[in-house]
Amino acid sequence: MSEILFSGIRPTGNVHIGNYLGAVKNWVALQDKYTSYFCIVDYHAIISAYEPAEMPGKIKNMAASLLACGIDPEKATLFVQSDVPEHTELNWILGSVTSFNWLTGMIQFKEKSDHQADNVNAGLFCYPVLQTADIALYKSLHVPVGEDQVQHIELARDIIRKFNSLYGEILIEPKALITEAKRVMGTDGINKMSKSLNNYLAVTDSAEEIFNKLRPAVTDTARMRRTDPGTPEKCNVYLSYHKNFSDQETLNEVQEGCTSARIGCIDCKKMLFRNMEKELLPIREKYQELINRKGYIEEVLAEGAAKAGAVAKETIKTVKSSLGLKL
Repeated sequence: MSEILFSGIRPTGNVHIGNYLGAVKNWVALQDKYTSYFCIVDYHAIISAYEPAEMPGKIKNMAASLLACGIDPEKATLFVQSDVPEHTELNWILGSVTSFNWLTGMIQFKEKSDHQADNVNAGLFCYPVLQTADIALYKSLHVPVGEDQVQHIELARDIIRKFNSLYGEILIEPKALITEAKRVMGTDGINKMSKSLNNYLAVTDSAEEIFNKLRPAVTDTARMRRTDPGTPEKCNVYLSYHKNFSDQETLNEVQEGCTSARIGCIDCKKMLFRNMEKELLPIREKYQELINRKGYIEEVLAEGAAKAGAVAKETIKTVKSSLGLKL
């Protein structure tokens, strides 16, 4: 049996380009190497304002997007967090060994608190404990993350180490698997791509929608006029998008054309659009096919929850036994 890997994604609807390049594309490659659990973390989503009536649709669309991007239910276990109740059970248990001071030092808590200043709730504060429970339930050794998530994995290691020191060597300390995760900026050129900031491109957007979002996307602010030369290394469209979707020949052409002012920003975006379509069109077509297959997404998620649940139940059984709790 190969080593175990776990990762999760919030049910925000469809996968956007930032998710795709920063996480999902890596998951597709990693599922061939590890025993992989990919979780749609709906409990994590409810710590921010949301519409309950929209949640089922967002979960389904996220699952369809992940499958369309290449997650294979024959290779990996894809499931919804709330379908496996052991996640919240282990969350409470691990919360009892987690230091308050550990949580106050989390950088992302401070950042997220700024984004939702009118809703700084206990769930937001304890988010890393539930994240640790997600990972620990499956005895996961590897968690693919970008640099901005390493602190969370280090905290998970601290929590699990504390639990094991008190109750026995039961849970596995995970390792951060630093992938080629890319911090993709949004079309505003200022913030990380996010649906809440409406600066995103979804992998399932139509060709027209993608180009309409690309057209006003912020480029090199030094290019005030069409005839002004630019610097691609200062242009978000080049750094976040061209470098991830265009071949070397195109990159060379953009580099030369921009620095010499031979091409304008719209020309650059048209070249980018053509290259994006080569990769995104098959995903978009697969997504539509999956959405139209009645009952298929629900079946995949139910089978995934059954597989994940069987493993989670065994972990909780061992954990509760070590705590002296009734089984």
